[in-house]
Amino acid sequence: MGQKDIKNRISSVKNIHKITRAMEMVAAARLRKAEQRIEAMRPYASAIRRMTRQAAEAAGNIPQLPILNEHESEDRIGILLVTGDRGLAGAFNSQIIRAGVRAGGEFEAEGKETSYYASGRRGVSSLTFRGKQPVGSYTGFTDRPSHADAREIASDLTTAYIDGELDRVEIFYNGYISPLTQKVTRETLLPLQEASILGDEDEDEEDVDDQGAEDSDADHKRALVEYEPDPEEILGRLVPAYVEISIYRALLESTASEHGARMTAMRNASQNANDIIDDLTLQMNRERQAEITQEIMEVVAGAESLT
Repeated sequence: MGQKDIKNRISSVKNIHKITRAMEMVAAARLRKAEQRIEAMRPYASAIRRMTRQAAEAAGNIPQLPILNEHESEDRIGILLVTGDRGLAGAFNSQIIRAGVRAGGEFEAEGKETSYYASGRRGVSSLTFRGKQPVGSYTGFTDRPSHADAREIASDLTTAYIDGELDRVEIFYNGYISPLTQKVTRETLLPLQEASILGDEDEDEEDVDDQGAEDSDADHKRALVEYEPDPEEILGRLVPAYVEISIYRALLESTASEHGARMTAMRNASQNANDIIDDLTLQMNRERQAEITQEIMEVVAGAESLT
C-alpha cells in the first residue's frame, strides 16, 4: 500500500471518528434528559405498584372482574419486547431479542402458543426476519416515549387478555443501571395473581423498612387504612393504571439504556478510530522513510558510477 492509499484511509477514518464523536455527544445529552425522566417517574411507578399491592392484600380474594380473572390454563402467552428504533448501540437490542425469543421457545416447547409484541423498529424487523411476525408493532417514539404510547400498548395487551386471546403477558426490557450497565429485565404483567407486583417489595420500600421497628410501624399503618369505595372496586381501577405505568416505566428505562449503550459504543468506536489512525500514521511514516532511503541509495549509486 502506497503513501497515497494510506493517506486516503487516514482521511476516511478521521471522518468516521468525527461522526462517532458527534453521536457520542448527542447520546450523552439525551441520556441526561432520559435520566431526569426516570428519576421523576420511579417514585410514581413505585407508588402505583405499592397501592395496587396493598389493595390486593386488603381485598383478600381477587374480585371477579375481566381484567383480574385468572384463566384456567396458560396456553397462550404474550411477550412484549422493548427495543429501539435505531442500532449502533452495542448489544442493547440483540440481548432483549435473544432473551424474548428464548423464553418464547421455552413456552412453545411446553406446548403453549406464543404471541410477540414489539416496541421499536429493531425488535419488529428482527422478529419478522426470524419468521415470528409480531401481533403488535409500535415504532417511532423510542427516543422520547410518552404516556400515550404506553397506554396504546397497554390497551392492546389488556384487551387481548380480557378477550381470552392471551392467558399471560410478560415484558422484556433493558433496565437502566448506569451508562455502562443495562440489565435485561423480565416481568410478568398479567395475570395480577402472578405479576411481579405481588412478588418482592420495591427497592425504595426496602430502604425505608430496614429496621424492625419501622416494619412494625408500616404494618400498623396498613392495618388502619380504610378504603372508600371498597378495595375490590379500587383494585379494578388500579390494575389498568398499573399495567400502563409498568409499560411506561419500561419504555423510559429502555430509552435511557439505549442512550447509555449508544454513548458507550460510540466512545469505543472513537477510541478504535484513534488507534487505527495511529497505526496508519506509523505505517505511512515507515513507507516514507523507506522511500527516502531508496532515493538516497539511488543517489549514492549514481555518484559512484560517475567516479
